[in-house]
Amino acid sequence: MNIGKTRHVLTSESVSEGHPDKVCDQISDAILDECLKQDPLSRVACETLATNNLIVLSGEISTKANVNWERLARQVVRDIGYTDPDTGFSADDARVMICLRKQSPDIAQGVDAETSLSREQGAGDQGMMFGYACNETPALMPATIYYAHKIVERLAQLRHQDPARYGFLRPDAKSQVSFVYENGMPASIQNIVVSHQHRPEMPREQLEKLVHHVIGDVIPAEFLNDDIDFYINPTGRFVIGGPDGDTGLTGRKIIVDTYGGIGRHGGGAFSGKDPSKVDRSAAYMARCVAKNIVAAGLADRCEVQVSYAIGIAKPLSINVDTFGTGKVDEVRLIDQLMAGKIFDFRPAAIIDALGLTRPDGWTYRQTAAYGHFGRDGFPWEKTDKVNELLAALA
Repeated sequence: MNIGKTRHVLTSESVSEGHPDKVCDQISDAILDECLKQDPLSRVACETLATNNLIVLSGEISTKANVNWERLARQVVRDIGYTDPDTGFSADDARVMICLRKQSPDIAQGVDAETSLSREQGAGDQGMMFGYACNETPALMPATIYYAHKIVERLAQLRHQDPARYGFLRPDAKSQVSFVYENGMPASIQNIVVSHQHRPEMPREQLEKLVHHVIGDVIPAEFLNDDIDFYINPTGRFVIGGPDGDTGLTGRKIIVDTYGGIGRHGGGAFSGKDPSKVDRSAAYMARCVAKNIVAAGLADRCEVQVSYAIGIAKPLSINVDTFGTGKVDEVRLIDQLMAGKIFDFRPAAIIDALGLTRPDGWTYRQTAAYGHFGRDGFPWEKTDKVNELLAALA
């Protein structure tokens, strides 16, 4: 990100819980939740496909849990709101195929502490993960993705809470928000796009009125102006949607899940993966570190990169980039992270610090729609290391 430009425009998109890819993410994470609930040592890599009245569950799961995979998948679809057979995809009518097998022993021997070369839990794969934070919003998230999430999340809340009034809405939806940045900070909104699946009889004006109302509720007035271009169901019709209109797969919305294209991405998806997979757990820890650095006032924006080799516990590298906004030398921040005293990036330490095998007050399924970051309740969103960071860098 080049924050040296005095004026530029950045855009992020979000998708609702009824988007076909998000349907799959939620099914995969609901399966993970149930496995960990019964067996915290479960190894889960669950991939879901959803299309016209078909759900396919595939992947590798090694667990002592007794799970009714089909019933759980149908319940997720039902909770999202796909209950009408006329939509071409519904909880009761969809066929469910189970194609699950156990985790490869070649992977297990590098991840399990008793069989790894280092005699401690190693990373579940090689790769690099990123975490990001900035002071643009109260959640320390980029404004573009933060408010794009807010729009579709609020529309879904209304659909669930008052079906008599908002029954013309169906579950699939997308939003997109473009912010004008001045001197590195969001100043105003240039355009907003909202596409929402609806019943055939809905007048377009009804949706336009509702979307404008929601935007006024979730976006601060300081960013709104009379010059914003609104594109609400720009094709004019969005009746066919969800998995009936577009096949869904787990793990395809990695930018929606993270920072909306602001900052870098390592390429790994999250949903359906237990925390031994550093694609997920290390990305959560990297976000926690970046957020604590920004919350401590040590930078206005911060990106943390960490890399691993499969079966090796200690990260191969850690990098910190504050994009010229840092108040301390980035090398000092990197040295603190590599020391592992305040934040320990070894997989077992991450799992322990964030409680990732025994979620308390949250679920993985909750992460699978409206972003894994920037929402209260997830342990990686805490800023409880601020004082330790300040003391260490004093």
